Amino acid sequence: MRFGLLCSARAAGDAESGPSGQGLRDWMEFNEEAERLGFYSSFLVEHHFTGWDQVSATLMMLACLAMRTSTMRLGSGVLVLPWHNPVLLAEQAATLDLVSGGRLDLGVGKGYRHSEFLGFGIAPQESDGRFDEAVEVMTRSWTSAGRFSHAGTYWQFEDIVVEPKPCQSPHPPLWMAARSDTSITRAAVAGHSLILDQYAAPAQIADRIATYRTRLTGRPYDPMDVAVARHVHVADTGAETTAARRRLAAATERILRVARHPGLPENRSHVLGYQQPGAADAHALYGPPDQIAEGLAELQETGVAYVLLILETDVAQLHRFCADVIPRLAR
Repeated sequence: MRFGLLCSARAAGDAESGPSGQGLRDWMEFNEEAERLGFYSSFLVEHHFTGWDQVSATLMMLACLAMRTSTMRLGSGVLVLPWHNPVLLAEQAATLDLVSGGRLDLGVGKGYRHSEFLGFGIAPQESDGRFDEAVEVMTRSWTSAGRFSHAGTYWQFEDIVVEPKPCQSPHPPLWMAARSDTSITRAAVAGHSLILDQYAAPAQIADRIATYRTRLTGRPYDPMDVAVARHVHVADTGAETTAARRRLAAATERILRVARHPGLPENRSHVLGYQQPGAADAHALYGPPDQIAEGLAELQETGVAYVLLILETDVAQLHRFCADVIPRLAR
């Protein structure tokens, strides 16, 4: 198995009264150590308007990390395309791909939090159309030899040339966050890579990989084209495991609050499918090393080769995972 990270950062770090920006520096150092330990990639989320001091300028943070690393793949997990001007985003992504030496994995999605659509003044019902149009414009921006124009539903561009061109050809890999058969099929038919969520059971993961493999178009299937996220915490004691699960439950409930639409009984958010008590952490890998290795082995048996660990920003957890879990998984 190959391992990457799927993490966030808070500008002030864990201490609310800490020095401004300390959390950003902690995240950088955390990822530098992850590269030294052999982690393959680091994906950084994008979120807005939470009031949690959360990082929102994903590509800017990844550009900073590009300057402090040399081998680690740099991923967005994920950029929500309906909120972005696709031409500006294509320019920024290409620039990051160049300065990193072709290490960008551009994870993109449609968004799910009601509070973010409300804040940007965008109707959630438009997310599918905005997403598809953004992918079309960005792909054309990277691959067009010269100038082009675009007259779409949401964006119009007249006689533009998008520069610079990215390092990777024809463009940085696009990673689609998907859950339903429809979304997975769309990603596969387009030939994009796939990010599967941290909440699904191994049997569900197996079904989704099978759907992707069956529908994949334009290239042969590679297990590294599918990344599966998992919450992980290596614990020495039952009390430590319990405390970590409580922190996860609190964080999940906070996410559910911003995802819910107050006026609608149903919501597009996949997260709301896991709002029953215990559902969101049912497949989190929390506990002693043997237990975590068993959980990863179960995923491996379903065909998973690439796991994105959702860890607290704690270098000790990186070392525990590499020293105590990976050798057990190898055995």
